[in-house]
Amino acid sequence: MVLTGSQTWEFKSKPAIIGAATVVGPEEGQGPLSADFDFVYDNLEIDEKTWEKAERKLLEHASALALVHAGISREELQFFIGGDLMNQIISATFAARKIGAPYLGVFGACSTSMESLALAALIVDAGGAHHALAGTASHNCTAEKQFRYPTEYGSQKPPTAQYTITGSGAAVVSSKGSGPRITHATIGRIQDLGVKDPFNMGEAMAPAAADTLVAHFNDTGRSPEDYDLIVTGDLASVGHAIVKDVLEKDGVSMKGTTFNDCGLMIFDREKQPYVIAGGSGCGCSAVVTYGHILKKIKKGELNRVLIAATGALLSPLSYQQGESIPCIAHAVALEKEESIG
Repeated sequence: MVLTGSQTWEFKSKPAIIGAATVVGPEEGQGPLSADFDFVYDNLEIDEKTWEKAERKLLEHASALALVHAGISREELQFFIGGDLMNQIISATFAARKIGAPYLGVFGACSTSMESLALAALIVDAGGAHHALAGTASHNCTAEKQFRYPTEYGSQKPPTAQYTITGSGAAVVSSKGSGPRITHATIGRIQDLGVKDPFNMGEAMAPAAADTLVAHFNDTGRSPEDYDLIVTGDLASVGHAIVKDVLEKDGVSMKGTTFNDCGLMIFDREKQPYVIAGGSGCGCSAVVTYGHILKKIKKGELNRVLIAATGALLSPLSYQQGESIPCIAHAVALEKEESIG
């Protein structure tokens, strides 16, 4: 690995994603990307007694499937890097207990998918492991219960609100084998617009997405036109419109490029109006990337993709004390499938 510019890691060995898996809930299974997911549960309970146990089960299931798709055993897995939205990242930590590999717990809120993938690639590229698993999960009801109001309360939400997805994505990063290659990771800086409303995550996170994207283009010398697809994590309709304006002011035009958002891709907002502004959550960019996007790369429909996952780093405590919401975005560049080793 070499540091390119001020914020970007360039992985010289280009570690491969040799196996990945996505597991989602019933609403995600009714969305436009349903065919790209490995398993769709037909109930929000995920056949568990609590929402928190349900979220953990999603991550355990996705991780097990990712190992199967990678063709390796748990004994061959050398590191697990994961996190989630729950206090003390309990979904990832309890899942790590079952996975059994040396564990690094990370928290980047909804940016955790690319944070964990970047760290897995860093470890593999540095020779610290042959196989590392990156994974994260979220559940609509656990997030509502912790950050806003329990689902059972039936509170009315404003037009800016997003719908935390129920799902988990996991990927095995390897120093050898066949799969899409990880070439760069741009690590974001905290951005705080002063937003205090937990029902307006898109506006809060947009500046962080713009800052990381600009840093990536400056560090690598690439332009938006160098990518077949650029996606943000979960800005949804409010934040995605803002980030385009912010980028334009920073001298980066997305006109003529394919620029989308995972929170807009995962649901059909006309047929699923309850998602309001669109999707969000740790699992949002994870399931879209490890399901839909990786499949398109493997089919040869995409050759180079940039995913900038965004995260709002608030807690119930900081919100109750009147703090604004610091946000971050981490970007990972993927390229077409090749065989290594």
